[in-house]
Amino acid sequence: MPLTKEQVLKQYYGYDKFRPLQADIIDWVLYGQDAMVLMPTGGGKSLCFQIPALMMQGLTLVISPLIALMHDQVQALKANGIPAEYLNSSLSGQQQSAIERQVRAGELKLLYISPEKLFTQGYLDWIKSLNISLFAIDESHCVSTWGHDFRPEYTQLHVLKEAFPNVPMIALTATADRVTRKDILSQLGIPEARTFISSFDRPNLSLSVLPGRNRIKIIQNFIADHPRQSGIIYCLSRKNTETVAEALQKAGIKASYYHAGMPAAERARVQDAFIRDDVQVIVATIAFGMGIDKSNVRWVIHYSMPSNVESFYQEIGRAGRDGVKSDTLLFYTYQDVLLRKDMIATSELPEEMKEVQNAKLDRMKQYAEAEICRRRILLSYFNEEVTKDCGNCDVCKNPPMRFDATLYAQKALSAIARTNEKVAMGMLIDILRGSNNKRIIDLWSWQRTQNRRMGRLFTTNAQFGRDGYCL
Repeated sequence: MPLTKEQVLKQYYGYDKFRPLQADIIDWVLYGQDAMVLMPTGGGKSLCFQIPALMMQGLTLVISPLIALMHDQVQALKANGIPAEYLNSSLSGQQQSAIERQVRAGELKLLYISPEKLFTQGYLDWIKSLNISLFAIDESHCVSTWGHDFRPEYTQLHVLKEAFPNVPMIALTATADRVTRKDILSQLGIPEARTFISSFDRPNLSLSVLPGRNRIKIIQNFIADHPRQSGIIYCLSRKNTETVAEALQKAGIKASYYHAGMPAAERARVQDAFIRDDVQVIVATIAFGMGIDKSNVRWVIHYSMPSNVESFYQEIGRAGRDGVKSDTLLFYTYQDVLLRKDMIATSELPEEMKEVQNAKLDRMKQYAEAEICRRRILLSYFNEEVTKDCGNCDVCKNPPMRFDATLYAQKALSAIARTNEKVAMGMLIDILRGSNNKRIIDLWSWQRTQNRRMGRLFTTNAQFGRDGYCL
């Protein structure tokens, strides 16, 4: 007698009950219907296609974007006694042939494959010859040009529905706004598919933003406050990952860096060391972490501001997947915004897409500069209504103090005008504070001579600042 979905859950995964929406999604797919699933990182998306795969006759084909992601998921499935393999460019010809023989013999229930491999010459025809029971499009936001990680190869996936019109398809992602969701379904050729949306709220994650000054020192203190806890630091550039990791190593912290420019074997070694807790901190570009099976990551730091809310949400979601309290920290400077805008402007994206990316960047900037509950802003981006403040972000814990800054603003503007807008901000601040900086004293002496000629005389440099005057 076939196992029920509850029995499969217990036998292969060890859980006694499903999380919200999982059972409904599984029933819908088993009924042969197309679906789109939005669940936060760590919410249990994979079970929504893995359990149907075990209960249906035939092979479930999983389209996955990253080699490391496929490797991790297949290894986890095998550890649970589930026959699964993957096909991608990391395998030798002999290894691929062995897996293809397993597929033809009906020995596998799940086959993970990259879109690049799927559309190599002749491979799609081979797929058409198989008994496919289900298509699962993992990280499906990669399909949409409106999404945050668009991949051109994903746009061809509509041919699967055209070739197998009666085989159900399930698209899964942790991050997609309303426009992106609609585009994903259209691109995959399943515009009428039912959409299941889980809550995006991760109340166990604290949310904090700090100015981007003294980042290394702050990170070192942060890690000291989280002894023996695993964490991820995301950087914008490969060079940053190496310099930050080196600084942490010099401070006696077990840290390694990870980026796409490293040899594949070295990346795998670093990731395995992190999963085994041999390395406490990974300093990485966005190349790291998608689908990583490590539930005890206790914190995530963004050394630089991400380009959009979707990326940010997905990356902080790698902390606290076990539901235990975890921390997130974003360093923010306006220089990050300018750098991101320059990257968009110099990219080869069409103008329409540049406008979309700039709009997404503006929403990320709004989050970083927020003076209201950050979780409200984060959840509202994904069209989730929030009725009260979270109490677990820096704004809720320490609401910003307000004061009348009219006089200060007048003095600052006066200083800018009287220096003919020619001095840097640092010097302007020194002037207003009445600093005894040598450069300012020298210029003040010169100005004093000029003022005598004009009948004006200031007795001290500090008087410039107090009275709102400057050089």
